Amino acid sequence: MRWDAQRIDEAAAPALLPMQNLVRTVRTPEFEGVTFHEVAAKTALNKVPKASNMPFGWTVNPTRGCLHMCRYCFARKTHEYLDMDSGRDFDTQIVVKTNVAEVLRAELAKPSWRREHVALGTNTDPYQRAEGRYRLMPGIITALADSGTPFSILTKGPLLKRDLPLLKEAAKKVPVSVAVSLAIMDTELQQRVEPGTPDPRARLNLVNAITEAGLDCNVLAMPILPWLTDSAEHLDLLHKELARAGAGWVTTGALHLRPGAREWYMQWLNEEHPLLVPRYEKLYRGARGGFTTYASKDYKMWLGQQAASARRRHGFLDYAETTWRGRTSPEGPPTDREAQLAPLDIPTGPAQPALF
Repeated sequence: MRWDAQRIDEAAAPALLPMQNLVRTVRTPEFEGVTFHEVAAKTALNKVPKASNMPFGWTVNPTRGCLHMCRYCFARKTHEYLDMDSGRDFDTQIVVKTNVAEVLRAELAKPSWRREHVALGTNTDPYQRAEGRYRLMPGIITALADSGTPFSILTKGPLLKRDLPLLKEAAKKVPVSVAVSLAIMDTELQQRVEPGTPDPRARLNLVNAITEAGLDCNVLAMPILPWLTDSAEHLDLLHKELARAGAGWVTTGALHLRPGAREWYMQWLNEEHPLLVPRYEKLYRGARGGFTTYASKDYKMWLGQQAASARRRHGFLDYAETTWRGRTSPEGPPTDREAQLAPLDIPTGPAQPALF
């Protein structure tokens, strides 16, 4: 193969080995600083634990690690299972299941397969830049559609446009749901906190392309970042632009600071916005002190109110509304955006968690 000359011997990267089912490790000029670990996957379908309360039972993840480099990504912790760190290794050491489509097709052909909904984009983005090199998604989409399996995709990647014809054909056979993740309209901030992702305009164009192709497109505006993207002005602009792009619905959600992501996001916050660090420590303080994953209940309630108002102003009225009864924090109404954010999640059908 043309990449053989760029193969890296195992001895060149002992810290990354052993890796189960590793075929080869590759670096290429197009992806400076990135190492791809190509593996032969034994399975493609991942069973979702019932305790997770996800609205789908199965996922497919063609890669592990993500070139989007989002500081807040909840999936960072999973890289530690590979004896890699959840920071730079997650961003630059990408595990690629090069045979995932073939393995998936074999699993879907088993008599025991019940054609349950399968979600893509729950761990790392299936349309990150690596997909342009490996082209795994066309085979995955075709395998799912041919087997009669409904599926959903969540992405930040405009590369999905390449597969719109395939998705349109798949939608004739099975229910297909497509969602785009976009929560930050300030391009400078977005590029600092999500340095490997396409900018907001590119993702708005993706939403428009999906709807122009005749597919519904929902948007996950997650995560909203306290004191950075939770102002009424930012939420209004976000919903205004999403309405213009043709989004069918917008689901807003709070920043989660799970272990793995927490360390890297807080390190970034300390470097970029040090005055916010004490506020975050207070906002994400657990009952026993120390950090907890979720922002406070009052903040989430407040954010839910702001998001619901923005949706109504921009015509997102097709879903059942949840009434927020004017609840504020014990210290009074949030001022200087000193509140905390809450998701107003009202999906119809299988929804996808955002990549945070």
